[in-house]
Order: sequence, then structure tokens, then C-alpha cells
Amino acid sequence: MLSDTKIMLYEAQKNQYAVAAFNVYSLETVQAAISVGEKLKQPIIIALGERYFDSVDVEGFAAMVKALAAKSSIPVALHLDHAYKMESIIRAIRNGFTSVMYDGSRYPLDENIRRTKEIVEIAHMAGVSVEAEIGSLVRGEFSDEEEGDGTLTDPQLAKEFVEATGVDFLAAAIGTVHGLYKGEPKIDLDLLQRIRQVVDIPLVLHGGSGTPDEIILETIKNGICKINVNTEVSMTAVTYLKDLLKNEKMPHLSTIMANMQRTIESTMEKFVRLFANQIGDEYIIKSPF
Repeated sequence: MLSDTKIMLYEAQKNQYAVAAFNVYSLETVQAAISVGEKLKQPIIIALGERYFDSVDVEGFAAMVKALAAKSSIPVALHLDHAYKMESIIRAIRNGFTSVMYDGSRYPLDENIRRTKEIVEIAHMAGVSVEAEIGSLVRGEFSDEEEGDGTLTDPQLAKEFVEATGVDFLAAAIGTVHGLYKGEPKIDLDLLQRIRQVVDIPLVLHGGSGTPDEIILETIKNGICKINVNTEVSMTAVTYLKDLLKNEKMPHLSTIMANMQRTIESTMEKFVRLFANQIGDEYIIKSPF
């Protein structure tokens, strides 16, 4: 079922788990994410980044996700990730996305507040929730994200930002990176705790790929309710394709795509289990539905 992202994340906040938000680019990646969610009985967020609008038809993509969500036994949200343009956000809202992320982190705080508040007012009129960000992530290895300057989120500025904009959930920059880390991860859990003390809306962690499991679990304990994953899924698929084409002369495309989906599912399952605090086949927390 297509579900409200805000309701999904407040449920996660209440029960101290995180929902996986998988960046997707194709039918196979969408099907993989929903299949894993159904297997583990966990909600899933399907995230399409604005940077993919040139290669993914947004109207067709949204119709596909909504059709698959309607058949699914789990809550599925459709999220616009890292949008910088008003026209992209309007396009997503018109096509039934259940949440949008406006990324105004490149602007000074006052300008970020002004722009984000305008987005919030428009989205809320359509019943769509909004994610925003202050601070930014640097780009690690194997990422296709834009380069940020790595500014960490200031707790008091985060409080001011949330109160001024009415945003529904906030991406907190605490030292994770987009992509894989080039050195030892330096995640500031104390900073996250201080942000949590002054911001009561669901918090979002960008840069799930490559972040140590024990750090992920600590971030969930301290208020992270949504975790974005992109690079590790991409790397799993590309590694599969490289190995396949090295060993087989001319496999059929239909076989390639079906097997690639199954390979992606194994990586996605690892993240969904971790974010749900699930060990083996036993849940530490109850399934949310």
C-alpha cells in the first residue's frame, strides 16, 4: 500500500527503529526493495533523486511505484531525494510522491529557511511531507552525489530551522559521507544526541553505505528514523555485472536483470534487518503492522 512517509517515520520514532530509504533507478531496484520489505515485514521508502530525472521518466516511474505499492502487503512510501529546484518538487507532488526533500544546505541559514518554508507551505497544501537539511555531507568513493563541504549540523541552528520552517523531518549531518568512506569513519554521536535534545521531529541519516553496523544502531537509539542507502546497492549490481560479463559470452538481458535483482535483494536485506533491529529470524522489536 502507498503510505504517508510522515506517519511511517513517526511510527519508527515511537518504536525506535529506522526505515530504509533506497535510492532506485529501475524496475528491478524498486521490485527488489519492496520484495525485501515484504519478506521481513518492514516498511520501505522508495527514493528517487532529482539527479536521475534526466534518465528516469518521473511520471512513468511514479505510476509504476504506485502500482507495485498497491499490490504490496507492506507500507511503501515514494520520496523525492535531494531536490534543489522548485519545479522538481512540484513535479513530484503532482505525480503522487508522499514526501519530498528540499536541499537548501548550500545557502546561508536565513536563505535556507526562506526557501524551505516556501516548499513546506506548498507541499503541506497537497498533504505531502517535507525533509530538509542543514549542514552537508562530503562525497566519498563510488558516489554520484554532489560534493558537500562537510559542515556538521549545529543543534541550536537545527532547532531554529525546524521551528521557522515547519519541516516534517530533518537530515542531520554528523560525519557520514555520501558513498564509501575514504578513511576511518568519524561519526559524532554526541552531536546527534544534542540535536535530538532540541529537535523532536524524526531525524534522517544520509550515507548509510559503509557506516559500521554498531554506529548505525547507536544512531537509531539517538533518534534516527530514516536511513538512506544508495552506493552499496549500486556496487552490488555493478560487481555482479562485471563478474557475469567476464565469465559468459552473451547472456540474455532478461536473465541478467532477473539475477541482478536477486543479487541486489541480498544487500538490501542486510540493511533492512539492521535498521529494524532484527537478528536472524527474531525481531527485537515488533513489526510495525
